[in-house]
Amino acid sequence: MSHQHSHGPPPAASRRTRRIVTAVLVPAALATLVALILLWPGNVRTDPAAGGGQRALGTVTAVAEQVCPAGAPQQRCGSATVRVTEGPGAGADQAVDLPQGPGTSALHVGDGVVLLYFPDAVPGGRAYSVVDRQRSTPMIWLVAVAVAVILAFGRRRGLASLAGLAVSFALLLLFVIPAILAGSPPLLIAVVGASAIMFAALYLTHGVNVHTSVAVAGTLASLVLTGVLGAVFTSLMQLSGLGGDDSSALAVTRTSLDLRGLLLAGIVIGALGVLDDVTVTQAVTVAEMSPGATSRWELYRAAIRVGRAHVASAVNTIVLAYAGASLPLLLLIAASSEPVTDLLTSEYLAQEILRSAVGTIGLVASVPITTALAALVADLGPATPVIAGRHARRA
Repeated sequence: MSHQHSHGPPPAASRRTRRIVTAVLVPAALATLVALILLWPGNVRTDPAAGGGQRALGTVTAVAEQVCPAGAPQQRCGSATVRVTEGPGAGADQAVDLPQGPGTSALHVGDGVVLLYFPDAVPGGRAYSVVDRQRSTPMIWLVAVAVAVILAFGRRRGLASLAGLAVSFALLLLFVIPAILAGSPPLLIAVVGASAIMFAALYLTHGVNVHTSVAVAGTLASLVLTGVLGAVFTSLMQLSGLGGDDSSALAVTRTSLDLRGLLLAGIVIGALGVLDDVTVTQAVTVAEMSPGATSRWELYRAAIRVGRAHVASAVNTIVLAYAGASLPLLLLIAASSEPVTDLLTSEYLAQEILRSAVGTIGLVASVPITTALAALVADLGPATPVIAGRHARRA
């Protein structure tokens, strides 16, 4: 959900500017680190059979398809033989029913499949069932090609961005998700996790300098605004967080989860993906314009004009990203006979509108916030009214 821009080396900042930025961001970074340590979940144990079965991998060795009985709802009848390669019963051949339902494809010899081992699911039935396909090999190739393209074009900057991406995923997988599963407040975990991701990713990608620090401060302020707006309107719209099938499944399997907080956590983390690009662009823009500026207000006005053009494309990006993710829902709306007003105010669609609207507001607000912060600490040219005033007072 982010689009990258090439930022050239920004001009060096003065000692005064570095002191101001350090005095603001060092306490924020220390607070994030302390919160990360205090809220770290450790090892969260999960029951592998909590979902009703155990996962296994296998390879199809034979398929015996037969004609379905007249009037049967199945599209494909018969069975297949699968050699279990990993998980319960590894090394043995197991008979499974051919998968049924919308979206299922025919099994062929040699196909890699994901199995669910649940011997008590149907009395007298088969212990294994096919639930998915194995996709690890093509996914590895796809990721390898993407990494090669990033390194070939971005070189050292591309390597730094991949390091930031690795840190982001590590924090999500090792801190955010386990902490939420352990019962910690999702919104608090999302704020702390997003702050840690922001510090690590921005400094790794763009370097440790004053201009990145200004972007960090602008991103942090925008994230706080996004979280507050999300909390306020989630309450006003009386959203429960149960708008989708995934949330409903979590409500059944994880009864202690705060689903409304989980909704807010998703909004905060989702907003972070596009905020960093906008804030870095604005911070560097102000730094580049500052040597020729005669006042901080003039500098702010000039940089904000650049920000308006940038935010116009970024808003389009974030809205299209949400629309693309919700395309099946949009098709259901178009095919439904219910009034549009009823559909728009339904729980599921109201959640998507909340995500888009709050994310867009936070994105737009990040431009004036970051521009103002950068202008306040900018090193202006020697002919500024401030410096001239100081000389007059000394005289």
